[in-house]
Amino acid sequence: MSKVIVIGAGPAGMMAAITAGKEHEVILLDGNERIGKKLFITGKGRCNVTNAKDISDFFDYIPGNPHFLYSSLYTFTNEDTIKLFENEGIKLKVERGDRVFPESDKSSDIIRGLSNALSRANVKIRLNSKVTNIGVENGQITHVEINNEEILKGDYFIIASGGASYPLTGSRGEGQNFAKKLGHKIVKLTPSLVPIEIKDSATKDLMGLSLKNVEVTIKDNDKMVYNNFGEMLFTHFGLSGPLILSGSRFVKDGKSYTIYIDLKPALNIGELDKRIQKDFKKYLNKDFKNALDDLLPKKLIPFIISLSEIPEEKKVNEITKEERRKLVDIIKGMKLEIKGLRPLAEAIVTAGGVSTKEIDPSTMKSKIINNLSFAGEVIDVDAFTGGYNVQIALSTGYIAGSNI
Repeated sequence: MSKVIVIGAGPAGMMAAITAGKEHEVILLDGNERIGKKLFITGKGRCNVTNAKDISDFFDYIPGNPHFLYSSLYTFTNEDTIKLFENEGIKLKVERGDRVFPESDKSSDIIRGLSNALSRANVKIRLNSKVTNIGVENGQITHVEINNEEILKGDYFIIASGGASYPLTGSRGEGQNFAKKLGHKIVKLTPSLVPIEIKDSATKDLMGLSLKNVEVTIKDNDKMVYNNFGEMLFTHFGLSGPLILSGSRFVKDGKSYTIYIDLKPALNIGELDKRIQKDFKKYLNKDFKNALDDLLPKKLIPFIISLSEIPEEKKVNEITKEERRKLVDIIKGMKLEIKGLRPLAEAIVTAGGVSTKEIDPSTMKSKIINNLSFAGEVIDVDAFTGGYNVQIALSTGYIAGSNI
């Protein structure tokens, strides 16, 4: 029986430990005071644990090296994830976008399920145990150093220490630093699934406004880099919400981007024009500022009026056809200039990490160190919101733990 040391008690590390524990002695190390610290806050504390789409559809939602994940996602699928938690007595539910959550809306239930599975696999969990160094002899890892004071020897090692987002949860890119020292190439860590800052300071007045059923397009000059439909949110610095977080994956440093928000994607230009004409007829003798209540959220109206350059006190019956058409164009493509992305520390997921070229996709084993595997966000893989990233962590963890 081999002694396996797993570094990182997130979803990838826990799953690797659970799987390895069936045949080996496993020690799970984490620098935090509890397991699953980042998992605890995912999905606003509800934990979007996977997605109910057919597993073959997952790859459309993985911009970061989807082909590398074929073996792991087909070996441990979303259906396997659902069975795992249901077998632990955790009831799940499917919401909009096929996102899967615990029925209780409590991420603690998901962590409890994994904790129970760890106990049954006889995994020894050591918390407040930060790995500060890794020892290597003759191309093999021999031991890890904990808290700069304790040496812990092992036969096999799995690094599942996450990315570099949410540093307060312990993800600081340390796993990537260790991998680099061990000879692995690290693809630069950048924020993925992160809010976007906007140049127009007037959007601050929209802070807290949530828009549902809108279409967002991001362009690099005239080239479209992202287009999707769903939900977004205005913040004090710009934009957030599922649509924006996914779109941020395509915003690169040093380029100029514009975001267009179609506030009424269900209506084409002609249909929207007729709808506005109908509203204008209803509010014929009102000021322009009082004629949009049926069409737009109240908080958004002053901003749209300012973009239209139609005086807010102008009577509806005095608005020209050209002014009305401009209003239609703004509602169908509200234009905002992107200033940049929020910092990596605020990202939900890290893009970049240990190069997939140096990891065997069918086992998660290092091609450089023969008693080392990787799992989860430490690898250069990332996906959109919707439960895909947690599933990737569980699937790669499963593969890593079952191929020692």
